[in-house]
Amino acid sequence: MMDRFFTQTTCDRCGGSLAGGRIMSMYSTECICLDCKEKEKAQEDYKQAAQAELDEVRKGNLNYKGIKG
Repeated sequence: MMDRFFTQTTCDRCGGSLAGGRIMSMYSTECICLDCKEKEKAQEDYKQAAQAELDEVRKGNLNYKGIKG
C-alpha cells in the first residue's frame, strides 16, 4: 500500500490542490502545497524547526513528527 503522502490530492493545511507539488511541513507531519511551504518559511521559528528536523535525521530518526507534531 502506498503512503497517503503520495496519493492525497489536497493540502492538509489549506485544502488547495497538490497538483503543483507537495512537501512535508517542518512543523508537523502535514503534507502541504508549495504556497503553504512559502508561508511556513516566513515564520519566525522556521530555522529552528528545520534544524530540529535535520538533527533528528542525522540521528537516524526518519519519522520525526516536527516541533509541533
